[in-house]
Amino acid sequence: MIRVITCFALFVCSLLSAQSQYEQGMQKAFELWSGGKNTEALAMFERIAAAEKDNWLPGYYVALMSTTQAFGTKDKDKLAALLGKAQAAQDKIALIAPDNAEVMVMQALIYTAWISADPMTNGMKLSGKVKELYAKASKTAPDNPRVVFSKAEFEIGSAAYFKQDTKPMCEQIEKAIGLFATYKSPGAFHPKWGLERAQEAAKNCKK
Repeated sequence: MIRVITCFALFVCSLLSAQSQYEQGMQKAFELWSGGKNTEALAMFERIAAAEKDNWLPGYYVALMSTTQAFGTKDKDKLAALLGKAQAAQDKIALIAPDNAEVMVMQALIYTAWISADPMTNGMKLSGKVKELYAKASKTAPDNPRVVFSKAEFEIGSAAYFKQDTKPMCEQIEKAIGLFATYKSPGAFHPKWGLERAQEAAKNCKK
């Protein structure tokens, strides 16, 4: 009996230790990222994702960081490499959490980066997929501010491209800003980004 209790205690301690290592690793990765050390942060998220095979969050940040960098580059080879890394991470987290609205938004952002890089080639091919993802994400999590804002941001980009009225999308951006104030994150490491971008987009709506 003592041996059983000892083994159980050691098992619990190992779980707590593993959880602590995960938390410490994620905190360190976020610190590196906020400190502008993107390469080191990305590498740490990748290591955590490799160890946490049933956890979608570290892979999500691999995809998010890579996609964010892709939006900021005009180098075709670098962009393809970044979005290739993002898609590889996305494919894994989509298997772990297929019905998660944050994961759907992430895939939509990857497609949007491809469209932004080459609208003529990728617009017709991927725009429909982006719309489908946002429609599904909106049904899954209608009060998630990233869902509302990202959908509106994509639609306002399309409307501006085709010289359509952007007022309905601007109203959705204002709605998203309100949702950011009331949204409760499920956990410490769950996505929280988007408010500043939404506020900037709202300012652009008023120009």
